Amino acid sequence: MKKLITLLLLTVVSTYGQKAGEKLSFTAKIENRNSDSIVIRSRVFSKTIKINKKGEFKDSFEVTEGMYQFFDGMESSTLFLKNGYDLNLKMNAKEFDESIVYTGTGSKENNFLAQKALADENFEMKLESLLDADEATFKAALEDKKSRDLAVLEKSGIDEKLAGYIKPSIVQEGMMLTQYYNQKVAAKKVEGTLSPSFDYENFNGGKTKLEDLRGKYVYIDVWATWCGPCIAEIPSLKKVEEKYHGKNIVFVGISVDVDKDHEKWQKFVKAKELAGVQLFADKNWNSDFIKAFGINAIPRFLLIGPDGKVVKADAPRPSSPQLVELLDQLLK
Repeated sequence: MKKLITLLLLTVVSTYGQKAGEKLSFTAKIENRNSDSIVIRSRVFSKTIKINKKGEFKDSFEVTEGMYQFFDGMESSTLFLKNGYDLNLKMNAKEFDESIVYTGTGSKENNFLAQKALADENFEMKLESLLDADEATFKAALEDKKSRDLAVLEKSGIDEKLAGYIKPSIVQEGMMLTQYYNQKVAAKKVEGTLSPSFDYENFNGGKTKLEDLRGKYVYIDVWATWCGPCIAEIPSLKKVEEKYHGKNIVFVGISVDVDKDHEKWQKFVKAKELAGVQLFADKNWNSDFIKAFGINAIPRFLLIGPDGKVVKADAPRPSSPQLVELLDQLLK
């Protein structure tokens, strides 16, 4: 769930044209950095900056005005960039979101984004408790957040173009989080019931049924080769698989790639050295198992018990500390 609202902002904000010839200057000093290179990226742009002899990440380059993501290893934050900015970032990677501070031209806009991301993440953490509340309480919490966010934006004094893109995203946050709430509520209704089954092609040959895995916990990753957020979870998934190797659990990947991408799936599994049981759904999104869980967005994770009953119909992602907490309890 982490940074769900931030991802929404990146999808609704576009880049727009800007006079060529100017450049952006970007400098970062990062304590306890995760990597010797940082990456600034959008859907159509990618810039890698390597650390210099002074221990800084520093470069000048042209950009198209708009939203970008900044990466230090797997950690990321959101940026608003345009040519002429002279941005200086200081942070401690061990307290990534909490420690971000910008100075220089463009700092007001990017400090605003950093503070908004931190506030949004804190709200998302509270969402878990709100999921147990009735719908009216949940909607009231969303409406309160929207009102507060709009008030903060009104007083921010940030670039008018950035503000013009953030405002509609604040409205859309409520719609997105309502969908998330409905998904979680629907998922809870099937927990404790016998799971629907599957009988899918196995990457290693033959076919595999859910019943073949009875007696063990089954952690299922529903994904596709074209899904960026799915691929981003792979390193964390491998760490979780390694941590629980030899325990009473099996990890299963179910691809919902379409038939024409069958070979692409095979090559991807081999190239990425995906472990566990790798399966190819028989009718992608229209597969009975996928429809039975109401899966319409990926990645989606499921946890089935040794008795074949659903433990979590919307389980934590591999990158979430909540998954390890849950598995530690179950696999004592």
